[in-house]
Amino acid sequence: MSFTCTECGYTCVKWLGRCPECQAWGTLEEKSAGSSRIKTKVKKSSGAKSITSVDATLAQAKPTYVSEFDRVLGGGIVPGAVVLLSGEPGVGKSTLLLDVASRIARFDSKVLYVTGEESAGQVRLRAERINALEDTLLLAAETDLGATLGMIEAENPVLLIVDSIQTLASSEVEGVPGGVTQVREVAAALIREAKARNLPTVLVGHITKDGSIAGPRLLEHLVDVVCTFEGERHSRLRMLRSVKNRFGPTDEVGCFDMTENGIQSLEDPSGLFLSRSGNNPPGTCLTVTQEGKRPLLVEVQSLITPAAAGQTRRSVSGVDSSRVAMMLAVLSQHIKKLDLSKCDVFTATVGGAKLAEPASDLAICLSLASAAMEKPLDDRFVAIGEISLSGEIRNVPNLGQRLNEAARLGIHNAVVAKGALRNVSAPSSMNVKECELVSEAVCTLLE
Repeated sequence: MSFTCTECGYTCVKWLGRCPECQAWGTLEEKSAGSSRIKTKVKKSSGAKSITSVDATLAQAKPTYVSEFDRVLGGGIVPGAVVLLSGEPGVGKSTLLLDVASRIARFDSKVLYVTGEESAGQVRLRAERINALEDTLLLAAETDLGATLGMIEAENPVLLIVDSIQTLASSEVEGVPGGVTQVREVAAALIREAKARNLPTVLVGHITKDGSIAGPRLLEHLVDVVCTFEGERHSRLRMLRSVKNRFGPTDEVGCFDMTENGIQSLEDPSGLFLSRSGNNPPGTCLTVTQEGKRPLLVEVQSLITPAAAGQTRRSVSGVDSSRVAMMLAVLSQHIKKLDLSKCDVFTATVGGAKLAEPASDLAICLSLASAAMEKPLDDRFVAIGEISLSGEIRNVPNLGQRLNEAARLGIHNAVVAKGALRNVSAPSSMNVKECELVSEAVCTLLE
């Protein structure tokens, strides 16, 4: 007897609660000793051909008529490709795919949408709300794998959407729907059908508490594309990222606007991250962050008030708390008159944007200094740079693309690291100032 991990294939002679290889719990299953000694009969085949004789047109992407979805996929969806889309509950996965299904059904032919989580009436109501009613959009509330394969055989659709793969189950395999064994069997059957028919397939996957896709890790290896749909519950912005893509890049990001009438592609999402007020109060600074290949203009706001009862607070939203704490330490060390040790500090971004890269350090520093000195910055001003612990401003990647995006949105002034413009041509309409130290930038802009 031996025990094999269903996640990574690790084999041992006794049962363990946790796999030593992949650290997954409860994945070791008993295998008989004879099952590993099965010999495979060699078959004669002439399927191999010269690579120059392979028809490359069969792997050309076809548009889904949703521009941001096509951007992430690499131009569209490839015939026979299997896409796995995951995201938190309520983020809008089903709404996005229903919109994709209706557009393809409107311009191409039959699309089969299999839902195992909702009734057909619930999906119909959502389709009415987002204007996704099409005669060639076929809807089925089904949780049996055999029935789903039968519908594929009978209808011969041009696109298959399964929402979600954790709800489908095969009667030939033991286990509850959503279990490791069931998910592996259902995924393998759907992928075989997709490859045999050149049927593009989109599978919706649940996620666990730690944000990973539920089910066996093998699922991510079997599919061709793995996408994650992200967004804050209280924000309209939704972002589609590609984690794995056999047909295109993995550094593209699709932006969507979630409204009461459905979800819409955002060609220019920077407007969601800027305040609409005409004046520019103290504590406000603009920066340009990079989401994949796409530059986004984001506004950082800070508020500094005297601490009550000697207990200081540090509250952040949309920015990394450790980076804000580091920027506060740098300002206190290199600008002596800024003593923030007895103040409450609040830092946030506008519109639910998230600043994770170091290129936003300079904007955070200037926002904090502006709030502490109660002096506003120019409303047509952007700061781009990384701050070291020594107070030095460092250059960041793709500076030219960031400056062009800022200039396109009407920004006239910018501050960057010293020497950053040696190999970068700044826009002619923009006045770019180079600073070596953060103290130099603060004194120049606020005094």
